[in-house]
This record gives sequence, C-alpha cells and structure tokens, in this order.
Amino acid sequence: MPILGSIIKSAIELGSKLPVENYRKRSPIKLQENTLLKMLKKAQNTAFGEQYGFEEIIREKDPITAFKKKVPLFDYNSIHKNWWYRTLNGESYVCWPGKVNYFALSSGTSEAASKYLPITDDMLKAIKKTSTRQIFSLARYNFPREFYQKGILMLGGSTHLEFNGTYYEGDLSGITASNIPFWFQHFYKPGKRISRERNWTTKLDEIVANAGNWDIGVIVGVPAWLQILMERIIKEYNLNTIHDIWPNLSIYVHGGVSFTPYLKSFEKLLAHPITYIETYLASEGFLAYQTRPNTNAMQLVLDNGLFFEFVPFTEDNFDVDNNLKPNAKAITIDEVEEGIDYALLITSVAGAYRYLIGDTIRFQSKELSEIIITGRTKHFLSICGEHLSQENMNRAVEMMSQQLNVSIPEFCVAGIKYDSMFAHQWYIGSDDPINIDQARKLIDDNLKLLNDDYRVERLHAVRDVFVKVLPVEVFYDYMRRCGKEGGQNKFTRVLKNTKLTHWTDYLKSIGK
Repeated sequence: MPILGSIIKSAIELGSKLPVENYRKRSPIKLQENTLLKMLKKAQNTAFGEQYGFEEIIREKDPITAFKKKVPLFDYNSIHKNWWYRTLNGESYVCWPGKVNYFALSSGTSEAASKYLPITDDMLKAIKKTSTRQIFSLARYNFPREFYQKGILMLGGSTHLEFNGTYYEGDLSGITASNIPFWFQHFYKPGKRISRERNWTTKLDEIVANAGNWDIGVIVGVPAWLQILMERIIKEYNLNTIHDIWPNLSIYVHGGVSFTPYLKSFEKLLAHPITYIETYLASEGFLAYQTRPNTNAMQLVLDNGLFFEFVPFTEDNFDVDNNLKPNAKAITIDEVEEGIDYALLITSVAGAYRYLIGDTIRFQSKELSEIIITGRTKHFLSICGEHLSQENMNRAVEMMSQQLNVSIPEFCVAGIKYDSMFAHQWYIGSDDPINIDQARKLIDDNLKLLNDDYRVERLHAVRDVFVKVLPVEVFYDYMRRCGKEGGQNKFTRVLKNTKLTHWTDYLKSIGK
C-alpha cells in the first residue's frame, strides 16, 4: 500500500470531521451572524464601511437587521458605478481593507459585456480554505488509499494574468490556479507551464500531447470543454474510452452549469461509472459544494467569508426584465423554505455587499443548508407569463434526449414575436439524427408536464414552438468567435435582445 496515499487518506479522514462538527454544534443563522460581524469589523474603516455605518451596526443587538436596514441592495451595475470603479483605478480601502490586486473577468451577462469582480487576498484565502474542506469531504466516498496519489487535471483559464498597471485580470480559475499551495503542485495537472498558455487551442494541444504521461484520478472543469478534450485524446491515441489512457479516473468535479444535458454524451467516453461531485465556485467566491454521496445538492459555506440573503424569485421582487426591484424583500438562512426559487445575494470578503450575483437556487434540505442551482435570473424565459426556469428547460431537454435516445449537450431558446402574440424558438445542439417534428412535440409536451404556467400560456399567448437542430460544433464555434472559448465560459441558455441578434446573424453567416 503506498505510504503517501495512506498518509493523505488518514489526514482527509481526520479533517473531514472538523467542518461537519462545526455545522452540527451551531445553528446556521448563528454561523452567518458571526461571519457577518467579522466582515463588518474588518471593513468598518473602508469608504463603504464609513458610508453605511458599520461601526454602529456591529454594536447593535441585532446586527443582521441593522445591516439590512442601512445597506441597500446592489446589482453589478450599481455597485460598480458607485464603488468598484474606484478599486479598478487603484484606490485602496474602498469596499475592503487594502488594495485589490486581482479582478476576475466574468463570461459576461446582459447587464454588461464583461464584469470585473474584485478578488481580494482574503477571498483567495477563503477559497483555499473551502477547497481544502471539499478535499476532506472525499473521506465519505470510500476511495482506496491508492487513489489519493493520482493526478488532478484542472482545465481552466490561463494562469498568465494580464497586468493593467494597477491590477491583474483573468478567469477566476486562472487566478486561483496561480495561487495553489505548494503541497498541491505534485498532483496538479497540466502543470505550471501549460497552465500559463493563453491560447486555448494551444493549451488543448499541449494537454493532448502529454495525456499519456499522467495518471489522472480527478478531472475538474466545465463539461463542454472537458468533453471536447477527452474526445480529442481518444481520437489522438486511437482509444475506445478515456479509461484506456487514464484507468484510475474516478471523479469529475463540475459546476457553474447544469451537467444533465452533457451526461449521456459524457458517459459514452467512459469505460465504467465515475463519481460526479458538484461545486459552486463562482467568480464571487466559493459558495457551496457537495459534501456527501447520493445527493445532487450542495451545502452552503456559512462560516467562511460569505453572508447570504435570499430573495424569493417572484414578480413582487423582480420586474418584467428580471431586474431586482429596490424594495425587494431579502430573507436570511433561518427564514428560507424548501422548494422555493430564491435569487441569491452575497456579502463577502471581496467587498461585495448585498450583491445580486445573478443565480437562482432552491433548498433541498434546510436542515443541512443544502441547495441546488436552478438557473440565472436573466435566463428565465417569461415573455407572457410562462415563467420557464433554466431547470425546466434542462429537464425538458433531458427527457427528450431519453425519449429519442440521442445526445443533446447544448441548446438555447428565445422568445420571439409571432403574429400578434409569441412563440418559442429552440436551437438544439446534437450530432445525432433528430426528427424536428418529434423534437418540437416532445419539448412542448415535456414543458407542459413540468410547468403549469407554460401549459396555460400555450393555450393563449405562446402560439407555437419552433425547433432548429444544429451540429454541436456550431455552438462552440460561435463561442470562439465571441472570444468565449474555454475556461469558465458556458453557452447562454436563454437568448434575449442583442445576444439573440448576434446569434441569428451568426447562423445566417454560416448558412444555418
């Protein structure tokens, strides 16, 4: 039995008990109150802290209520316009003590072409701490000791960050990979040299060329790009499955996008089942991770640099364009209910305060503080009251994939004007033969089963459903042309406004 594997597994088994005991002994709201107080005390002498009276809030008997009363709600546009632009200009002590040296570039939203999100030293420490906890949680999966000697392939952005005079910018995956602890470098693949490569195609070429030199046990990354990588490796080495070259591959750690549409095509590349572990590592912080097997839910990180609030995703709190209303009601962890969609607000050690990150979540277990991600606030489709969530869309496509026995790793949908009313236009990405009429009927029928609002509106305002089947490569080529290839970039599921125009113009340009 390998000595290194034995030592690591023993350390993991011991460490796994620590955060669990912390959660068992203290209530979630108490953990959150203590976390908020630590952040407010540290940030009280910043410009933001002085503006909103952090010194007074921390002396209150009920600091959470005082915080919610004094500090307004922010989305990216409002907090950037009023505060974060100053940190981009190199100013210190704006929203968090010290100078911000890193900014994570998001993959872009309808609010802005690209978001610059501050990554402070304290945020990097918090991410490392939560990452260690996630490693400790592997003790519950009963992997053999030999497994803990295997390599971990992390397919992310370049660690060669762009310096803009006052700060470094890049993907969060690139920022965190450039700050990995020394003890992890023995396991980390593709290694420092390849990780610094900025050109995505060159990076994939290098990984493919070196794949035979590594004994990989864990892969980490966005499903679409990992699937492309594994397909290339299988083709290059004339293999049947990825396990022919990496026989010890046992875990896939994913997050940021629903894995459901990719599962069928992903498993075609494997010789035997592997363990899927979901994480919630956003550009705004490491928010949650799956702590135990036999669940698809993730446990919120309640005691490490993040304070959460939850806004019921309803018309009372959001306008017709799914923008947060100024008087929206935000509740805390002790007030949530299972089975309800909430938009997520965070306050963090990166200098975000009551900040709408754009994701919607649902509690699977209030007792364990476990959630699932149900979509994006901007990725809900409701042009006439049909209220389709991204979860509805993912499930409808998954059902159709099973009904037709085809693989559908990519898709998107748009609401369009049709006669005097509306219609839905679906774009399905698949390399399998699909009958369009069948696909149209199945998507429609599946959504009627999944969503009562949709079923009602199909009788009235949503007059028709259209489907166009495209090769999967069309979706990835579009992302390349938009400069969104690789790393943490995902294809938008709901197309609106300029994104829809750009997409349809692209399809016309390639004759689709």
